[in-house]
Amino acid sequence: MSNYGAIPNLIYSDADAAVSFLKKAFGFKEHGVYKDDKGKIFHAQLILGKALVMINPFNPDTAFGKMLNLPKNLKGYNTQTPYFIIENVDEHYQKAKANGAQIVMDIKDEDYGGRGYSCKDPEGNIWGFGSYNAFSEK
Repeated sequence: MSNYGAIPNLIYSDADAAVSFLKKAFGFKEHGVYKDDKGKIFHAQLILGKALVMINPFNPDTAFGKMLNLPKNLKGYNTQTPYFIIENVDEHYQKAKANGAQIVMDIKDEDYGGRGYSCKDPEGNIWGFGSYNAFSEK
């Protein structure tokens, strides 16, 4: 895991539902899922290809939570969007769409290279997926 340089951390009102959706619609795999004594997820680490994302429930009562908010509380706006480098972009797009992702930028070949699309999950977080790899040599 030492090759990870950044790990996005997204918050959800229902982390359990989010993890289920992300696995089904986007193909994420569990790396670590931690539950409280009531069986609810309080932290999850999910992997897609060579990327990892952390999922946590929204808790405005914590020092960190006081600095965050959910898209539904921001009229649907997001302040950042994670982008995941994937293979088989068209297949991924179809799977995401079939499993309830709301496509906000349709799949297309980009002028700067690669092919990709953007979508919203059920809680309004925007996700980008595509074959463009900024780490590749130019």
